[in-house]
Amino acid sequence: MYSIVIKKSAQKAIDNLPKKIADTLVLKINALKESPRPDGYKKLVGGINKYRIKSGDYRVVYSIFDDTLIIEVIRVAHRKDVYRNL
Repeated sequence: MYSIVIKKSAQKAIDNLPKKIADTLVLKINALKESPRPDGYKKLVGGINKYRIKSGDYRVVYSIFDDTLIIEVIRVAHRKDVYRNL
């Protein structure tokens, strides 16, 4: 089972979202513990170890470290903003 580490900026973004959207995103992030590469995940081009999952209009960008069983959530944002300055 993987451990989840959420960057401070990603946690702040989740905290600023409406409760219903934030709750859905938290469920999806927690599901990554069991399956870090769920159906619908995508490896990002140009990112050595970056992946994303979708939840409605929001995206979760994360890295998987298989050797230490850690998933680091890098960014949580609306689909129009998530890939800027990544």
